[in-house]
Amino acid sequence: MVHDRRSALSSYVSGLLSAGRTVFTAEEAEQAIGVGRGAFLDAAERLQRREALLSPRRGFYVVVPPQYGSWGGPPPAWYIDALMRHEGHAYYVGLLKAAELHGATHQAVMEFQVVSDKRLPKIRAGRNLIAFYFRKNIEAVTAGTEGRKTDTGKMRISSAALTALDLLRYPQAAGGIDAVATVLLDLGQKIDPEQLTALSALVERPVAQRLGHLLEHLGHDALTGSMLESLQARGSLPWTELDRQEERDPDFEPEVRQRDPRWRVIVRRVPEPDE
Repeated sequence: MVHDRRSALSSYVSGLLSAGRTVFTAEEAEQAIGVGRGAFLDAAERLQRREALLSPRRGFYVVVPPQYGSWGGPPPAWYIDALMRHEGHAYYVGLLKAAELHGATHQAVMEFQVVSDKRLPKIRAGRNLIAFYFRKNIEAVTAGTEGRKTDTGKMRISSAALTALDLLRYPQAAGGIDAVATVLLDLGQKIDPEQLTALSALVERPVAQRLGHLLEHLGHDALTGSMLESLQARGSLPWTELDRQEERDPDFEPEVRQRDPRWRVIVRRVPEPDE
C-alpha cells in the first residue's frame, strides 16, 4: 500500500511535467491520487529527498525536471507567479533581477529579487535564493509593472523606470551606490521619461532626487527635465544625502565633496560605476 502511494505521487508528478506543468498544491495532489494529508506528505518527502520535488512554501510544490536536478530546482521565474498567487500577495520581480531582464547585465545577480506587499523571509530553493523586499503601496505602482513570458508561463516585473527608482529605494539590494550607478549606465537607455515622471510622484522625494542626480551624472539628462519639474511642484526640495550609508559610517571621512543645487543632493564621494 505504501509503495502504491509513492508510485501514485511519482506518476502524478511525471504527468504534470509531461503536460508542461511544474507546480501543484498539496490539495490538488491529494485529490488527484486519492490519499490523505499524512500519506501525501510521506510520499512528497521521499520525492524531495530524491531531489525530484521542491517545496518553497508549505503546501506548494515545484517539480524538478531532470536537467535541474543538480541545482535542486528550476529557475524561480518558472514558478514565482504561481507561488505568489498561492500566498495571496501582490508582487513584482524587481531590482537587479529586473534590470538584468531589461538588458542591464553589468552586475552579477546573486539572488532572485521580488518586491511584495508583505514582509516575507527569504527562500532557499535548491541553489537559488529568492529575496523579498517590502513595499506597502505596491498597488500604487502597478502602472510601473509589466508582464513577461517565462518558459512555463508568465511573471510580473518592474519597468525600467520603476526598477531605477527601486534601486535607490533599496540600495542594499544592489550592493551599494557604485553598483547602482553601474546598472543605471545601461538601464537609463530603457527608461520611459513620462513613466519616470509619473512614478517619481509616488515615491519618497529623496529617492527621486538621488535618482535624478545620478541619471544626470551618468549622462541621461534627457530623462530628468519633467521629473524635476514634477518634484518641485510638490514643494521645496529638502537636502538629502546621495548615500546614507556613507554618512552613517564612523570610518568614513564625512567631508562633503559637492552639493548639487539642482537636485539638492549632498555628495560625499562621487560614485564610480564599473564600465
